[in-house]
Amino acid sequence: MAQLITGIQQVGIGVSDIQEAWSWYRETFSIDAPVFDDEAEATLMKKYTGDKIHSRRAVLALNMMGGGGFEVWQFTSRTPSDPEFTPEIGDLGINAVKIKSPDTKAIHKEYKQQNTEGLSDIYSHPVYGHTFWLRDPYNNLFQIVEGPSWFKNGSDSTGGTCGVTIGVSDIDASLPLYSDVLGFDTTLFDETGTFDDLDPDHTYRRICLRKHQKNEGAFSRLLGHIDIELIEIKSREPKKIFINRYWGDLGFIHVCFDVTDMKKLKEKCAEINYPFTVDSADTFDMGEAAGRFSYIEDPDGTLIEFVQTHKLPIMKKWGWYINLKKRKSKKPLPNWMLKSMSLNRVK
Repeated sequence: MAQLITGIQQVGIGVSDIQEAWSWYRETFSIDAPVFDDEAEATLMKKYTGDKIHSRRAVLALNMMGGGGFEVWQFTSRTPSDPEFTPEIGDLGINAVKIKSPDTKAIHKEYKQQNTEGLSDIYSHPVYGHTFWLRDPYNNLFQIVEGPSWFKNGSDSTGGTCGVTIGVSDIDASLPLYSDVLGFDTTLFDETGTFDDLDPDHTYRRICLRKHQKNEGAFSRLLGHIDIELIEIKSREPKKIFINRYWGDLGFIHVCFDVTDMKKLKEKCAEINYPFTVDSADTFDMGEAAGRFSYIEDPDGTLIEFVQTHKLPIMKKWGWYINLKKRKSKKPLPNWMLKSMSLNRVK
């Protein structure tokens, strides 16, 4: 069966100052190759914005060594809201974003020499070998892990997004969505207890699922493998991170997967009672890019976005775009074509 999900396209991050935030992500994670920079009204998302249409600016950018990108997102029609409490690991929603690195010890030393704030110690990990945590200036949590899949070699210390950690109320209730529908078919670990890299005063069950990179889908070679880590806190009642707030407010607003066949995915989600809550139905223009997008909610209301790309800028200054809607093949795009996007990098 053809795979429906090829990788994480991006994680949405709600911010209050998009220029400042993207500058930090460029400097820290080399998320510096923009796909689009668009200002518009989020007309189809009013279900998640208080039943009102709000305006926003969004920048989608990639790290060209491989992995998914960030969609840095800022309301322009309202002031975004902070969480009502300080989110902790195990609260319901996206707890952290996994960033891959070829050498976690080396990048940890580099961050330490730069006096990077929000840096944890290095921890041993059953899957990643060595890992550490890093908070951005906006209290968003990132986990730096050693990744097995790379699009190209480069001088950057990290690649892009290779996974997310999601707090759930019941792991067993969430697994059918992530494993059966989204195709995370390998369990890397499933453990319950206390953990050195988490709060030692609490007990957790954590399960890490992997979707290996396959040579199928236009962007599969660029996006690489994906890990989803589900965490269920056992020793306290978790809180919903986005309670009484809008999609687009401060923090991780969604995880977005690249899709090869939206129609089939919609049918598969509906079969196990995860209907699309938002569906652009046809091409939705994002200025320099276009595609069909949709959303579902996981059992705890965490927003998952799907995008099937129809138009993509390869070389903006030459006006070179690729029309994927007319492309019949599910084969990856040629490496040289994807590498040309590096010429759009913003330093």
